[in-house]
Amino acid sequence: MLFARGLSQISRRSINRYQWLCPQQQQFHHSNHFPSPIDASHKVLGCRVIHSWVSNALSGIGQQIHHQSTAVAEVLLLMATALNAPVLRPQVDVDSLSRDLRTRQQCIAEITEMIHVASLLHDDVLDDADTRRGIGSLNFVMGNKLAVLAGDFLLSRACVALASLKNTEVVSLLATVVEHLVTGETMQMTTSSDERCSMDYYMQKTYYKTASLISNSCKAIALLAGHTAEVSMLAFDYGKNLGLAFQLIDDVLDFTGTSATLGKGSLSDIRHGIVTAPILYAMEEFPQLRTVVDRGFDDPVNVEIALDYLGKSRGIQRTRELARKHANLASAAVDSLPESDDEDVQRSRRALVELTQRVITRTK
Repeated sequence: MLFARGLSQISRRSINRYQWLCPQQQQFHHSNHFPSPIDASHKVLGCRVIHSWVSNALSGIGQQIHHQSTAVAEVLLLMATALNAPVLRPQVDVDSLSRDLRTRQQCIAEITEMIHVASLLHDDVLDDADTRRGIGSLNFVMGNKLAVLAGDFLLSRACVALASLKNTEVVSLLATVVEHLVTGETMQMTTSSDERCSMDYYMQKTYYKTASLISNSCKAIALLAGHTAEVSMLAFDYGKNLGLAFQLIDDVLDFTGTSATLGKGSLSDIRHGIVTAPILYAMEEFPQLRTVVDRGFDDPVNVEIALDYLGKSRGIQRTRELARKHANLASAAVDSLPESDDEDVQRSRRALVELTQRVITRTK
């Protein structure tokens, strides 16, 4: 759910150089931006939003939502072009097929945006957040009830658009994303002591909360194009590892960044009692830290003790190394895609690979 917090800025630097690869993508752009999810819900396969109160409620934070959600859509459209290898279908108008495919893949990007923003709205309610990216959160400005209803509305519009694709495998994939978002949040809220201190549990939760959305959406892009199961899994692997790498660096920045750069308070996770990779690695070096973690972090003294152990450990370094490993796996997935001499395809693939490195070198 935090995947696009900084990825929007990272990806846009790469995307802006490759926008021309996607002719139909131009209708998405106004000053190099995609529409807000509310705008997208008006357009998806002719769907029209009739509940104006949702638009009114979100209008005050539209730019904020816009910056956080569009990154995932941009990555998906790059993936669509990167997979633009010919898939043989006899007696089919190739140009017409290409236009229809692009429209359907574009629809997946729009649906993914709506699911992502809905998850952000619900997440802020669960976290009782006052701000998001330095702007008042919807629940803070309009109240929890309206924030929940706005998220529910976006999910309902996403479901309508998804059903209109008439592809049961794609429907199943994106329905699974919603299930994973809920499962990940539940895992975070209901952990036992042993689970809280388990790296395997943490990575599974991170996949559900962050990486499932982009990985399954990338796979859906490939399936719509008629690619093989092998190619579809390569697209999935790219999204999964990119999402995991992003979240691992996000965990590092929670300790090393500042409130100004992060758009939230630094040490936000640990102050909310959330144990992330740097602390888990520090615990491996200093088992006595487990006692502090079990006591919780309501007491600021425990936070300071945990930070002291973290400073003496290689927790930050090892988390960065793990993020680099996943970034390399994402890059390898792109390199393993079927060969293509198409210049547009090659440029999109280079952009996707470049993005994996930008994710792990970002500072906010």
